[in-house]
Amino acid sequence: MVDPYMLGWILCSVLSLFALYSLVFSGKSRRASPENETLCADTVTTAAGECRSDKVNGDADVIIVGAGVAGSALAHTLGKDGRRVHVIERDLSEPDRIVGELLQPGGYLKLIELGLEDCVEEIDAQQVFGYALFKDGKHTRLSYPLEKFHSEVSGRSFHNGRFIQRMREKAASLSNVRLEQGTVTSLLEDKGTIKGVQYKTKDGEELTAYAPLTIVCDGCFSNLRRSLCNPKVDIPSCFVGLVLENCELPCANHGHVILGDPSPVLFYPISSTEIRCLVDVPGQKVPSISTGSPEVHDAFIASVDKGNIRTMPNRSMPADPHPTPGALLMGDAFNMRHPLTGGGMTVALSDIVVLRNLLKPLRDLNYAPTLCKYLESFYTLRKPVASTINTLAGALYKVFCASPDQARKEMRQACFDYLSLGGLFSEGPISLLSGLNPRPLSLVLHFFAVAVFGVGRLLIPFPSPKRIWIGARLLSGASGIILPIIKAEGIRQMFFPATVPAYYRTPPLAN
Repeated sequence: MVDPYMLGWILCSVLSLFALYSLVFSGKSRRASPENETLCADTVTTAAGECRSDKVNGDADVIIVGAGVAGSALAHTLGKDGRRVHVIERDLSEPDRIVGELLQPGGYLKLIELGLEDCVEEIDAQQVFGYALFKDGKHTRLSYPLEKFHSEVSGRSFHNGRFIQRMREKAASLSNVRLEQGTVTSLLEDKGTIKGVQYKTKDGEELTAYAPLTIVCDGCFSNLRRSLCNPKVDIPSCFVGLVLENCELPCANHGHVILGDPSPVLFYPISSTEIRCLVDVPGQKVPSISTGSPEVHDAFIASVDKGNIRTMPNRSMPADPHPTPGALLMGDAFNMRHPLTGGGMTVALSDIVVLRNLLKPLRDLNYAPTLCKYLESFYTLRKPVASTINTLAGALYKVFCASPDQARKEMRQACFDYLSLGGLFSEGPISLLSGLNPRPLSLVLHFFAVAVFGVGRLLIPFPSPKRIWIGARLLSGASGIILPIIKAEGIRQMFFPATVPAYYRTPPLAN
């Protein structure tokens, strides 16, 4: 008779061998699957422990067109994550611009999150702690709510070119990031998928570059975005820029906004010895400086006499992308807002944080359709921050511009008086403007609170039919200012992003 223990041992051994064989065989079958072979391209693990594509599809994982604030920061961020990055910039010399000089505290926090905070060092950047608002000889100071943050957290103002050069140096310090001077002339497309770019080197040689993902960050004058989005560019005004020397502002380390006629005038420090003045010019009219602060009058006239005057069109463009396999838009090429509130760099850096978090778990970028579908979540995840800053910039500019309409005049005065109340009435709006609390609902509540406050000023102490009529037009005008901006931004994505299916996209399984 056979020993039952021996029989059990033999049976267990046979079953174990069968189970082991099944596991090995099924693993080979999955690896041999054509679908997974497409998704799981050969990958290389870097010294940092990150994985990157090693397919024969160019010598880079990502091509970035443009090395401004967005392009340089993105190149460093992706390079630090182990991606091979090829940056093509039209001009690698130091830019000379009159915008992109004020980074809000919310943007500085994003800079810290990306490990780029040292880029505001050694460029004579100035700390900014809030704004001073002037109107009709009166002024109010609006301080950023920074009590909960480290002492280094504040706004920063600087020469835009110096900041960009520091960012480029930081990106170029990584061995897997290549910066090249050249002009991208077109995107290379094959069956609806962007495969790379065609560009001219600084010597005029025409070359092509290939990568699984091309990110276009070539700024507000982008000539590549038309195939990747539906650009609806509006130019409500332009800035005339001056640099004032040997000048002190009334409120040190604050941006200054003069509510002049017909539009605002801005002052803020860009170095320890220089003040930037930006005069907003709607159409061809030049605003008077008579309502400005007397402390800067002489320096203003001296700068005009010196003749170093620059102009820059103020563009706004809501994000309206066409999701395209193999390509992505970022920065001013993708989304712009009026620069009055200085929110552009904060939006760009916030977008980079969102994109970095989405790309980080991906080992391979080669399967373009799957990657494109996954990255649709980027457009939804960025919305609460971006749309809040965009909407505030557009609405505030329209409120701050002078108008012959009595209802608009009342709205402008109500805004100044509301902010002058201090406490919650100033802290809420300045939290939105600074990027520290970019909540769309909070923005809408404060905006209509200003309108209701304006109506209250009209009706107290003695309401009259004329005042009631002006109050009704004030509310109607407030709605006419903010609602079209919200509609362009996308009501659902702005207020209810969790109801958008793309919000829940997860990384492709093979990655």
